[in-house]
Amino acid sequence: MKPIQWYPGHMAKAMRMMEENVKLSDAVVFVLDARAPAATYNEKLTAIAGSRPVLYLLNKWDLGNADALLFAMKGAGKNAYPLDATSPRGKNGLMAAMNAVVSEKAQRLKEKGMNRPLRFLVAGVPNTGKSTVINLISGVKRAVTGDKAGVTRNKQWVKCGAFDLMDTPGTMPPSFADQTLARRLAYIGSVNDDILELDEIALALLEDLYAVAPAALQERYGIEGGTPLAMLEQVCTKRGFLLKGKEFDYERGERAVIDDFRKGKLGRITFDSVEDAHSAGLI
Repeated sequence: MKPIQWYPGHMAKAMRMMEENVKLSDAVVFVLDARAPAATYNEKLTAIAGSRPVLYLLNKWDLGNADALLFAMKGAGKNAYPLDATSPRGKNGLMAAMNAVVSEKAQRLKEKGMNRPLRFLVAGVPNTGKSTVINLISGVKRAVTGDKAGVTRNKQWVKCGAFDLMDTPGTMPPSFADQTLARRLAYIGSVNDDILELDEIALALLEDLYAVAPAALQERYGIEGGTPLAMLEQVCTKRGFLLKGKEFDYERGERAVIDDFRKGKLGRITFDSVEDAHSAGLI
């Protein structure tokens, strides 16, 4: 499989911008994807945060199955919180979690007679839902969102009552040392699809899905196992993706598998293990 590498010029610029603007922030929110928390953790962002308190949001919780990883993060002393930013019901819990990480700073400001909003820098790799998180807190659509990597290109401060939030562009590590985690970023849409070989991604996704959620593949596509190509052909058969002469329409099958996974039609799935989180430096 062709190695995955994606670090366009605007990401380097975004990292420099965050290094400057984090000085204005009281805390940092790292938005992770609950389907791949280790893969969506960027150690470069931790270095930017410095000594500031960090809240790790495991967003898209409704799509993932990351209870063990959340438990491990909390056990390691991380301020970690599960969230479905698309649901208004998550707002109160999120606000409480954010208030908790800045409680000491808020108290110091109060003792000095200072009454200003607490400032959070919101960061993460592309397509983890940073802008959706900000819109949840603000109660209205203040930040631009999208289901494609790289929607946010510039910083923007958003006033949300007691908080000022800086929405930042999604940033990747300059290189991927672990191609397994890089593939998982491709699965969840954090890497621009335009640079990927989608046939390779779809086949790898089928193989990895069969390893972690074989029942989901059996239920949706009737897959009973086999090579990734054989599984793709079962998808095409089940969905009626056939060309003239009853040849398989592999491209439609590949896109169906990727789309079904990203939209949660295969159920709640998390690829990353606690061991992956240790290796990535998340815990």
